[in-house]
Amino acid sequence: MPATTPAPTGHSAFQSLPVVDVSGLRSPDAEVRRDSAEILGQAAREAGFLYITGHGVPTPVIDRFRSRIREYFEQSVEKKMRHYIGYSQNHSGYVPEGEEQFYGAATPDRKEAYDVNFDMLEPEHARPMLGPNQWPDLPGFKTDVKAYYDEVFDLGKQLFRGFALALGLAEDSFTQLLKRPPSQLRLIHYPFNPDIKTDAPGLGAHTDYECFTILLPTAPGLEVMNGAREWIDVPMVEDAFVINIGDMMEILSNGRFIATSHRVRKVAEERYSFPMFCNLDYDVRIEPLPQLVSKDHPARYEAQICGEHLFAQTAQTFQYLKKHLDSGELQLPEGSRGLYSFGRDAGGQQ
Repeated sequence: MPATTPAPTGHSAFQSLPVVDVSGLRSPDAEVRRDSAEILGQAAREAGFLYITGHGVPTPVIDRFRSRIREYFEQSVEKKMRHYIGYSQNHSGYVPEGEEQFYGAATPDRKEAYDVNFDMLEPEHARPMLGPNQWPDLPGFKTDVKAYYDEVFDLGKQLFRGFALALGLAEDSFTQLLKRPPSQLRLIHYPFNPDIKTDAPGLGAHTDYECFTILLPTAPGLEVMNGAREWIDVPMVEDAFVINIGDMMEILSNGRFIATSHRVRKVAEERYSFPMFCNLDYDVRIEPLPQLVSKDHPARYEAQICGEHLFAQTAQTFQYLKKHLDSGELQLPEGSRGLYSFGRDAGGQQ
């Protein structure tokens, strides 16, 4: 269901994404970190999407990771289906084409994926989206993918500190809530098919469920919606990640940062995309932070439990989870929102 409070005002009518050097977030000088965070926050407020450079993720780690993923997807569907996501305990594994579908679209997304989560090995902390990863038996896959996951997870911590400073909060306001977060790395493959019509979606329009996303693409194809409701291309920028605000950061910031709708259109070449969805811990209560609520800026959003919101949105998107819901084996958490309840088009308008 859409929020009952007035919809956010949206972003500027940007025609290109801002580029932010985030190396200052690692400075020992608190003033340098604050200055860097202010630039980061301005880009988040105006566009909700941006490029970051100066991220510090080593190039060799990225190169080994990308090579391993290409090797994995070159396998037959039969081999990949041995680790189908429906066999996992924590929603990790292979996602075949057509498994994931946004907003009741009649046409399935033209992609396959492998999902890797926070590898949580403590049974007493298990949750629907939190547990041991399902790893394929491809040699080197776990080593190289986990090395990349760990680097980008650390980058996410830097950005959490930056966003906290940009909102006028204590620098560790978010990072103290990152002990076992259901932060997911998706390894997405968009095969090129010249016979697919031009307007066929690679990935339907949506906002991301989590706090923010750290994306590494290998080819163009991504589009974002600006404040004038125009779809804007996101071209490749060398040695840069793409960052976008998600639903939960929209709630926490009380609408200062707004989740931006985005999509992938038909690709002109084979494309890989590696989004890392950065979350707070599963049981964290997500609601407008009291420091950001006032008489002039009343709370716009009802509270959500971080992991429950993620699970509810995921369960409405993946076919194997929908079947469990339909059969009564699973139930959505109480108060779960429908898909597309945040962002510029909150309430389901497209």
